[in-house]
Amino acid sequence: LLQLLELLPCPTAGLSALRRPASASGPASAPSELRLSLGGWGQLLNPTGLAACRSSGRVAVAHDGKKRIHVYSPAGSCLQRFGERGDASDDVKYALDVALTPDGHVVVSDGGDRAVKVFGLEGKGVLALREGFRLPWGLDVTPDGQVMVTDAEAGALYRLAADFAAGKLKKCEMMRSGLVSPRGVAVCQTSGAVAVIEHLKARGLGGGSSTRLKIFSAEMDVIGQVDTFGLNLLFPSRIYATAVAFDKAGRVVVTDISSQAVICLGKPEEFPVFNPLISHGLSYPVGLTYTANNSLVVLDGGDHSVKIYSST
Repeated sequence: LLQLLELLPCPTAGLSALRRPASASGPASAPSELRLSLGGWGQLLNPTGLAACRSSGRVAVAHDGKKRIHVYSPAGSCLQRFGERGDASDDVKYALDVALTPDGHVVVSDGGDRAVKVFGLEGKGVLALREGFRLPWGLDVTPDGQVMVTDAEAGALYRLAADFAAGKLKKCEMMRSGLVSPRGVAVCQTSGAVAVIEHLKARGLGGGSSTRLKIFSAEMDVIGQVDTFGLNLLFPSRIYATAVAFDKAGRVVVTDISSQAVICLGKPEEFPVFNPLISHGLSYPVGLTYTANNSLVVLDGGDHSVKIYSST
């Protein structure tokens, strides 16, 4: 239902609108070419979350199939499937996002159970956190192995520290409050900066929903912010961001369902740059991450696939 509401107010944007404006400044990221496509209808069903492990190169996908978490090798073979719907400790009712820790654990935000669950690579549950969360959504891992979690209903951003191997939570700390329906989150692996996508409510009968991107420093000070309205003043198409990531240079990259594209917005200090990285071949991009070798990985909910791009 949330995805349908996001689509309804979006005007159709032609791909010709995704031209880099002459007024845009700042260095451009290299264009990308499709290297590998995984999943597809019958293997993935309405995927919602995506993660890549920077140490092993594995890619994890959260979706609504019989086994809700799929883990792929760097070459594209499926290593593991787990997380069936149910009430057991190893079950997942409705996966919203997924993250991979450096030591190989899989973290899942379960919207159906309103919990954050941690699994070993083989699919055995090692930790489930339910208390304190109202609707945990977005996940990403910090450079030191902690987990950032957005709570869309509480409007908060949390940081979890745990001994995943022992299944023990060390600390759950609220980093920011007062956010508006935060969902997507990403952590820069070099600076520790954190990007959060807020989903703003529509105003009036004719008002469409919109998004706002906030960038925080590692100390959680606001260092950048841009919303749909501000971007629309500068760029030729309306941007509705669904996922965010940092590339290895610290540039902010978002998926846009309005233009079915992936767009680089530059570093926080040079906001906003407009540089389309992928402007064709996507139908409903909902997930985004980078691998250790800086390959761009996009989760396309429209054709239920994972698409891996390499810079040319």
